[in-house]
Amino acid sequence: MTDPNARPAATADLYDEHGEELQSLSLQFQDLGGRQAFSGPVRTVRCREDNGLVKSVLNSAGNAAVLVVDGGGLLTTALMGDMIAAAAVEHGWAGVVVHGAVRDREALAGLPLGVKALGTNPRKSAKAGAGEVDAVLRIDGVVIRPGAMLYADRDGILVGY
Repeated sequence: MTDPNARPAATADLYDEHGEELQSLSLQFQDLGGRQAFSGPVRTVRCREDNGLVKSVLNSAGNAAVLVVDGGGLLTTALMGDMIAAAAVEHGWAGVVVHGAVRDREALAGLPLGVKALGTNPRKSAKAGAGEVDAVLRIDGVVIRPGAMLYADRDGILVGY
C-alpha cells in the first residue's frame, strides 16, 4: 500500500521526465488542505450541489487514493467541509480535488489531507446522493478516469495513465 504521508515527486520534475504522457490541468485550483503535495490513484464523483456521494465515498477505505469531484465548477454550495475531510483522513485518503467549492477553510488547513478546490462557500449542499461514482470526468479538457494516477503540488495537478 502507498504511504499517504510520503512526499510525491514535484509535478514540474514529473512533467520534465514524462512530458506529454501526463495531462496538466490549467485551472488555478486553491491549496486548502494541510498537505500541499499529494498523489495517488484516482476515484471520481460527479455531482452538482449535492455532496451525499462525496461523503459516502470518503467514509470508505481510501487506500491512499485521491478523490476527484466534478461539481461542474459551481461555487454556489460547498461539496466538502471539515467533517467529511476528517473522515477522509480517518479512512486513509491522500487527497481530494474539487472542481467546485469547499467550506471550513481554516479547519481544512489543519488536516493532514491534500485539498484543492476552485474556492470556498459556507453554504451547505443537498444530501440526497444525486450524481455518479467512478464516472469518467472531463475537467478543463483533461479526461480523468478512475484508476489514473494524480499528482498534485503547489505548481498544479497532473494526471497520467
